[in-house]
Amino acid sequence: MEQKLALVTGASRGIGRAIAKELHQRGFIIGIHFNSSKELAESLLKELGNGFLIEADISSVEGCDKIFEEVKKTNLPLEVLVNNAGFVKDNPLFSATLEEFDKIIAINMRSVWYLTKRLIRFMIRNKRGRIINISSIIGSTGNPTQSVYGMTKAAIDNFTKTIAMELAEHGILVNSVAPGFIDTDMTKNLPEEHKKQILEKIPLKRMGTPEEVAQVVGFLATSATYITGTTIHVNGGMYNG
Repeated sequence: MEQKLALVTGASRGIGRAIAKELHQRGFIIGIHFNSSKELAESLLKELGNGFLIEADISSVEGCDKIFEEVKKTNLPLEVLVNNAGFVKDNPLFSATLEEFDKIIAINMRSVWYLTKRLIRFMIRNKRGRIINISSIIGSTGNPTQSVYGMTKAAIDNFTKTIAMELAEHGILVNSVAPGFIDTDMTKNLPEEHKKQILEKIPLKRMGTPEEVAQVVGFLATSATYITGTTIHVNGGMYNG
Protein backbone atom coordinates (compact mmCIF):
# COMPACT_ATOMS: atom_id res chain seq x y z
CA MET A 1 0.00 0.00 0.00
CA GLU A 2 1.16 3.51 -0.78
CA GLN A 3 2.31 5.43 2.26
CA LYS A 4 0.51 8.74 2.66
CA LEU A 5 1.61 11.79 4.58
CA ALA A 6 -0.41 14.11 6.79
CA LEU A 7 1.22 17.22 8.21
CA VAL A 8 -0.23 18.66 11.42
CA THR A 9 1.08 21.99 12.67
CA GLY A 10 1.12 22.52 16.42
CA ALA A 11 0.78 18.78 16.92
CA SER A 12 2.50 18.31 20.26
CA ARG A 13 -0.43 19.13 22.55
CA GLY A 14 -4.17 19.68 22.80
CA ILE A 15 -6.29 19.52 19.67
CA GLY A 16 -3.26 19.12 17.40
CA ARG A 17 -2.08 16.06 19.31
CA ALA A 18 -5.52 14.47 19.12
CA ILE A 19 -5.66 15.15 15.37
CA ALA A 20 -2.25 13.55 14.85
CA LYS A 21 -3.41 10.42 16.68
CA GLU A 22 -6.69 10.29 14.75
CA LEU A 23 -5.00 10.58 11.36
CA HIS A 24 -2.38 8.01 12.35
CA GLN A 25 -5.18 5.58 13.18
CA ARG A 26 -6.57 6.23 9.71
CA GLY A 27 -3.34 5.10 8.09
CA PHE A 28 -1.31 8.27 7.62
CA ILE A 29 2.33 8.86 8.39
CA ILE A 30 2.30 12.01 10.49
CA GLY A 31 4.58 15.00 10.16
CA ILE A 32 4.54 16.30 13.72
CA HIS A 33 5.26 20.02 13.73
CA PHE A 34 6.14 21.76 16.98
CA ASN A 35 7.96 24.88 18.08
CA SER A 36 8.84 24.76 21.78
CA SER A 37 7.25 21.59 23.20
CA LYS A 38 9.99 19.18 22.17
CA GLU A 39 9.45 16.61 24.93
CA LEU A 40 5.73 16.41 24.19
CA ALA A 41 6.40 16.05 20.47
CA GLU A 42 8.94 13.29 21.10
CA SER A 43 6.50 11.45 23.33
CA LEU A 44 3.82 11.66 20.63
CA LEU A 45 6.21 10.26 18.03
CA LYS A 46 7.06 7.40 20.36
CA GLU A 47 3.36 6.74 20.94
CA LEU A 48 2.56 6.69 17.22
CA GLY A 49 5.48 4.44 16.36
CA ASN A 50 6.22 6.14 13.05
CA GLY A 51 6.25 9.61 11.57
CA PHE A 52 8.76 12.40 11.96
CA LEU A 53 9.29 15.63 13.86
CA ILE A 54 9.63 19.13 12.42
CA GLU A 55 10.78 21.84 14.81
CA ALA A 56 10.03 25.26 13.36
CA ASP A 57 8.79 28.70 14.34
CA ILE A 58 5.94 29.27 11.91
CA SER A 59 5.68 32.92 12.86
CA SER A 60 8.65 33.42 10.53
CA VAL A 61 8.93 32.84 6.81
CA GLU A 62 12.10 30.84 7.48
CA GLY A 63 10.20 28.49 9.77
CA CYS A 64 7.55 27.82 7.13
CA ASP A 65 10.26 27.29 4.50
CA LYS A 66 11.88 24.74 6.81
CA ILE A 67 8.63 22.78 7.01
CA PHE A 68 8.40 22.80 3.23
CA GLU A 69 11.92 21.43 2.89
CA GLU A 70 11.34 18.71 5.49
CA VAL A 71 8.16 17.56 3.73
CA LYS A 72 9.99 17.58 0.40
CA LYS A 73 12.73 15.33 1.80
CA THR A 74 10.25 12.56 2.64
CA ASN A 75 9.33 11.97 -1.02
CA LEU A 76 5.91 10.92 0.30
CA PRO A 77 2.69 12.19 -1.26
CA LEU A 78 1.29 14.95 0.95
CA GLU A 79 -2.35 13.99 1.23
CA VAL A 80 -3.46 16.13 4.16
CA LEU A 81 -2.38 19.48 5.57
CA VAL A 82 -3.90 20.47 8.92
CA ASN A 83 -3.21 24.10 9.79
CA ASN A 84 -3.76 23.79 13.51
CA ALA A 85 -1.05 25.85 15.23
CA GLY A 86 -2.37 29.00 16.84
CA PHE A 87 -1.74 31.62 19.47
CA VAL A 88 -4.07 33.68 21.64
CA LYS A 89 -3.37 36.61 23.93
CA ASP A 90 -6.33 38.01 25.81
CA ASN A 91 -6.24 41.77 26.13
CA PRO A 92 -8.89 44.51 25.84
CA LEU A 93 -8.54 46.64 22.73
CA PHE A 94 -7.43 49.75 24.63
CA SER A 95 -4.48 47.95 26.23
CA ALA A 96 -3.52 45.55 23.41
CA THR A 97 -0.10 46.20 21.87
CA LEU A 98 1.24 46.17 18.33
CA GLU A 99 3.69 43.45 19.39
CA GLU A 100 0.80 41.20 20.43
CA PHE A 101 -1.05 42.03 17.22
CA ASP A 102 1.95 41.16 15.03
CA LYS A 103 2.59 37.86 16.81
CA ILE A 104 -1.02 36.68 16.62
CA ILE A 105 -1.30 37.69 12.97
CA ALA A 106 2.00 35.98 12.11
CA ILE A 107 1.11 32.65 13.74
CA ASN A 108 -2.64 32.42 13.17
CA MET A 109 -2.96 33.95 9.73
CA ARG A 110 0.22 34.68 7.79
CA SER A 111 1.69 31.23 8.46
CA VAL A 112 -1.49 29.53 7.28
CA TRP A 113 -1.49 31.53 4.05
CA TYR A 114 2.22 31.10 3.35
CA LEU A 115 2.59 27.47 4.39
CA THR A 116 -0.47 26.48 2.36
CA LYS A 117 0.83 28.46 -0.62
CA ARG A 118 4.11 26.52 -0.49
CA LEU A 119 2.75 23.04 0.19
CA ILE A 120 -0.10 22.92 -2.32
CA ARG A 121 2.38 22.26 -5.12
CA PHE A 122 2.74 18.70 -3.81
CA MET A 123 -1.03 18.21 -3.91
CA ILE A 124 -1.43 19.83 -7.32
CA ARG A 125 1.25 17.50 -8.68
CA ASN A 126 -0.72 14.48 -7.41
CA LYS A 127 -4.11 15.97 -8.38
CA ARG A 128 -5.54 15.30 -4.93
CA GLY A 129 -5.33 16.47 -1.34
CA ARG A 130 -7.17 17.79 1.67
CA ILE A 131 -6.48 21.05 3.51
CA ILE A 132 -8.14 21.44 6.89
CA ASN A 133 -7.82 24.73 8.73
CA ILE A 134 -8.59 24.92 12.44
CA SER A 135 -10.43 28.16 13.11
CA SER A 136 -12.64 28.91 16.12
CA ILE A 137 -16.14 29.75 17.26
CA ILE A 138 -14.68 33.15 18.19
CA GLY A 139 -14.21 33.91 14.50
CA SER A 140 -18.02 33.84 14.16
CA THR A 141 -19.25 35.12 17.50
CA GLY A 142 -16.49 37.41 18.74
CA ASN A 143 -15.34 37.44 22.35
CA PRO A 144 -14.30 40.28 24.68
CA THR A 145 -10.51 40.70 24.99
CA GLN A 146 -9.89 38.62 21.83
CA SER A 147 -10.27 41.19 19.06
CA VAL A 148 -7.11 40.18 17.19
CA TYR A 149 -7.58 36.44 17.72
CA GLY A 150 -11.16 36.69 16.46
CA MET A 151 -10.01 38.63 13.39
CA THR A 152 -7.54 35.93 12.47
CA LYS A 153 -10.03 33.09 12.87
CA ALA A 154 -12.67 34.87 10.80
CA ALA A 155 -10.00 35.41 8.15
CA ILE A 156 -9.16 31.69 8.17
CA ASP A 157 -12.78 30.78 7.44
CA ASN A 158 -12.82 33.21 4.50
CA PHE A 159 -9.44 31.95 3.29
CA THR A 160 -10.92 28.45 3.33
CA LYS A 161 -13.83 29.47 1.12
CA THR A 162 -11.61 31.33 -1.33
CA ILE A 163 -8.93 28.71 -1.90
CA ALA A 164 -11.54 25.95 -2.05
CA MET A 165 -12.76 27.66 -5.23
CA GLU A 166 -9.24 28.01 -6.60
CA LEU A 167 -8.08 24.47 -5.87
CA ALA A 168 -11.19 22.47 -6.79
CA GLU A 169 -9.96 21.97 -10.35
CA HIS A 170 -6.86 20.26 -8.94
CA GLY A 171 -8.86 17.74 -6.90
CA ILE A 172 -8.04 19.47 -3.60
CA LEU A 173 -10.75 19.86 -0.96
CA VAL A 174 -10.44 22.69 1.58
CA ASN A 175 -12.49 23.01 4.76
CA SER A 176 -12.18 24.55 8.20
CA VAL A 177 -13.18 23.17 11.57
CA ALA A 178 -14.25 25.70 14.19
CA PRO A 179 -14.05 24.32 17.73
CA GLY A 180 -16.04 25.87 20.52
CA PHE A 181 -14.82 25.65 24.10
CA ILE A 182 -12.66 22.54 24.28
CA ASP A 183 -11.09 20.99 27.38
CA THR A 184 -7.45 21.89 26.75
CA ASP A 185 -4.65 23.65 28.64
CA MET A 186 -6.07 26.96 27.40
CA THR A 187 -9.50 26.46 28.98
CA LYS A 188 -8.15 24.78 32.12
CA ASN A 189 -6.73 28.14 33.16
CA LEU A 190 -10.08 29.93 32.98
CA PRO A 191 -11.55 31.12 36.30
CA GLU A 192 -14.29 28.81 37.60
CA GLU A 193 -16.91 31.56 37.41
CA HIS A 194 -16.03 32.15 33.76
CA LYS A 195 -16.29 28.41 33.03
CA LYS A 196 -19.71 28.34 34.66
CA GLN A 197 -20.91 31.21 32.47
CA ILE A 198 -19.64 29.43 29.36
CA LEU A 199 -21.32 26.13 30.25
CA GLU A 200 -24.64 27.90 30.69
CA LYS A 201 -24.47 28.93 27.02
CA ILE A 202 -23.71 25.42 25.72
CA PRO A 203 -26.82 23.26 25.16
CA LEU A 204 -24.84 20.07 25.87
CA LYS A 205 -23.69 21.61 29.18
CA ARG A 206 -20.07 20.53 28.87
CA MET A 207 -16.89 21.43 27.08
CA GLY A 208 -15.82 19.33 24.15
CA THR A 209 -12.77 17.10 24.04
CA PRO A 210 -9.83 17.36 21.63
CA GLU A 211 -10.77 13.90 20.37
CA GLU A 212 -14.23 15.12 19.34
CA VAL A 213 -12.64 17.80 17.19
CA ALA A 214 -10.15 15.29 15.80
CA GLN A 215 -12.96 12.96 14.71
CA VAL A 216 -14.35 15.68 12.46
CA VAL A 217 -10.90 16.36 11.02
CA GLY A 218 -10.48 12.63 10.38
CA PHE A 219 -13.79 12.56 8.51
CA LEU A 220 -12.79 15.51 6.33
CA ALA A 221 -9.36 13.97 5.70
CA THR A 222 -10.56 10.55 4.55
CA SER A 223 -14.22 10.78 3.53
CA ALA A 224 -16.32 13.88 2.79
CA THR A 225 -15.66 13.69 -0.95
CA TYR A 226 -18.32 16.31 -1.77
CA ILE A 227 -17.58 18.83 0.97
CA THR A 228 -15.34 21.80 0.27
CA GLY A 229 -15.27 25.48 1.20
CA THR A 230 -17.20 24.78 4.40
CA THR A 231 -16.71 25.60 8.06
CA ILE A 232 -17.87 22.83 10.38
CA HIS A 233 -18.67 23.99 13.89
CA VAL A 234 -17.88 21.66 16.81
CA ASN A 235 -19.26 23.43 19.86
CA GLY A 236 -22.00 21.44 21.56
CA GLY A 237 -24.71 23.59 20.00
CA MET A 238 -23.37 26.91 21.28
CA TYR A 239 -23.31 28.38 17.77
CA ASN A 240 -24.64 26.97 14.50
CA GLY A 241 -24.23 29.80 12.00
